[in-house]
Amino acid sequence: MADSTVLVVDDDFRVASVHVGFVEAVTGFRVVGQAGSAAEALRQARELHPDLVLMDVYLPDGDGLDVVRQLLADPDPSTGSGTGPAVIVISAANDLATVRRAVQLGALHYLVKPFGFAELAERLTAFRQAQERIAALGDAATQDDVNRLFDLLRPAPASVPDEGRRLAPTLQAVLDAVIARRTDASAQEIATDIGISRTTAQRALTQLEQSGLVRLELRYGSTGRPEHRYAARRR
Repeated sequence: MADSTVLVVDDDFRVASVHVGFVEAVTGFRVVGQAGSAAEALRQARELHPDLVLMDVYLPDGDGLDVVRQLLADPDPSTGSGTGPAVIVISAANDLATVRRAVQLGALHYLVKPFGFAELAERLTAFRQAQERIAALGDAATQDDVNRLFDLLRPAPASVPDEGRRLAPTLQAVLDAVIARRTDASAQEIATDIGISRTTAQRALTQLEQSGLVRLELRYGSTGRPEHRYAARRR
């Protein structure tokens, strides 16, 4: 099965970049677009036809849920046919009115910011498994098939290493920032990403490296001490 394509929508470019890194750290997913406004999200969704959209609610020119409604009601107005993408809402909005509206529109999941890599990875994996099951079913499904599909979209919590479950908030934030980067990073870069001091980031990275959750790489220049770089361990 080909990679599932994803459009990431968020008005904060730095947050969107983190979410892009999260998505591309999950096997079987590929980000094909990144939008920072409702108009851009609608345009890219209709041009790129992603399988899945990570949709923010608060956008500078409109409501992300209005974009979802338009995509699901008429995904391709030029042809009047087709099906819209699946949607996972990612927002700081936690009021029940917004959550209820997302559910009514058919959102697959709703993640309240800030969230970690494991939370998104769990939902992406469930989506991928459901898509694979649908592809294998053919033209018709029994009630048991339907039940199994909906069970897949309500997975048990993803299995993570014991040490990962016990991480303090700062360690978890640093680990998430490392995972979000598609290349290795320095302590200063991680500190800038999440708004902590370089010393705190370095201390956390050292602990994560000792726990086996990140790997240390030394980059040698022409002179001086080697630079310490850190990257996520793929599991």
